[in-house]
Amino acid sequence: MSGELAAAIKRKHPLSREAAITGWLFVAPMVLGFIIFLIAPLVMAFYMSLTDWPILGDAQFIGFANYKAIVADAEFWKILGNTFYFSAGLVPLNIILALGLALLLAKGKPGMGLFRTAIFVPVMTSLIVWAIVWKYLFATDTGFINQLIQLFFGVQGPAWLYNAQLAMPAVIVTSVLKNVGLNMVLFIAALQQVPAQLYEAAKIDGAGRRTAFFQVTVPMITPTIFLTVIMTVIGSLKVFGQIYVMTQGGPSGSTKVLVYYIWEKAFKLFEFGYASALAYILFFIILIFTLIQWQLRKRWVFHES
Repeated sequence: MSGELAAAIKRKHPLSREAAITGWLFVAPMVLGFIIFLIAPLVMAFYMSLTDWPILGDAQFIGFANYKAIVADAEFWKILGNTFYFSAGLVPLNIILALGLALLLAKGKPGMGLFRTAIFVPVMTSLIVWAIVWKYLFATDTGFINQLIQLFFGVQGPAWLYNAQLAMPAVIVTSVLKNVGLNMVLFIAALQQVPAQLYEAAKIDGAGRRTAFFQVTVPMITPTIFLTVIMTVIGSLKVFGQIYVMTQGGPSGSTKVLVYYIWEKAFKLFEFGYASALAYILFFIILIFTLIQWQLRKRWVFHES
């Protein structure tokens, strides 16, 4: 049998080898780019995480000492708590607001396109520009928000970005308004795919709007909810630009998150080994959260077995 197989291979068309070579040549740029710009930096970053690398001097291999130092660092745990606080505030607020806006704007009534565009424009706006604008809006004396508070309530507004209790909520609101348009568009697309027959059947059975929403709409759009939750969680754990522009981690470290801490260690203190170890810890945190959500999808995502 093996002899017949070998003979069959030899009788293959002579162009098959040329076709294989041509195929590899076509995919070579993508493969090389993947190796050079993704795999190689990942390997290099992991090696750096195992060294004491001040970038201006020689690297010294120290094994997992950086990881041990991070675990024993009280500041790291505070910063990790800040990161989870930001995610816990942003994710549900973003998803709920995006779904609410989608329910209002999903129907093709006149003028709805204008509102959709207005809500989606911040997604395309530069993050730095958006953060700078909101930094001025939250300004203590001349900020537009405090001027409105003074006008309508007759009291002086708080120092939003200089108050340890208010700074993080202010950044969360800024981030939600920046990116809610993307999830809104995804929800609108999902809502428009729900079969109208299901609503008609629910109405015949005596279901009201509330019952139809929870029994028909939500189950049918759970795949989109799953997608938006994963994307929003990952994005929230990687927040940096808003923090850098609006608060720079203050006041008193109340808004210092993990990516800002990585940047601080790498490009202000030049502790590249320590920063690389922090980056890998963030990578595994995101991976764990994603895997947990991936496993839990079987319990609530429609069409999943």
